[in-house]
Amino acid sequence: MVKAKLKTKLKSASRPVKKSRAKRVAAKPALQYIPWHTVPLEDLKPLLQRQFVVGQGIMLARVLLKKGCIVPEHHHHNEQLTYVLEGALKFWIDGQEIVVHAGETLCIPSNMPHKAEALEDTVDLDVFNPPRADWINKTDQYLRGKK
Repeated sequence: MVKAKLKTKLKSASRPVKKSRAKRVAAKPALQYIPWHTVPLEDLKPLLQRQFVVGQGIMLARVLLKKGCIVPEHHHHNEQLTYVLEGALKFWIDGQEIVVHAGETLCIPSNMPHKAEALEDTVDLDVFNPPRADWINKTDQYLRGKK
């Protein structure tokens, strides 16, 4: 009798279960391996070029500025981390002038107006969260020397 009950329980446990509702499963984020030399270099104005890659909720930009390049004052809702790889950038931000040299980082909160000047030929990495839609859509006229 015990064996019969056990067989009945096993049969019912192995029956396919009907799903009453279809569940949506979020797509797994894609892994990206992107060497910089494969990313197009965008000429924004004579002294300014950039490349960027975009993840799900973050953007990494490699920005190349020749000495004397000015990034006009602007602000955005994106939080920004700037890491200078080579050269130096002078920022006008929050009532201060801050010079960020190679190996140094500046964390800019969202919506904080800032301006920068390359004091020498400079390469920096900028991280944005969320990604800059104006850069992706090429509507960043302040950087392109257009109003």
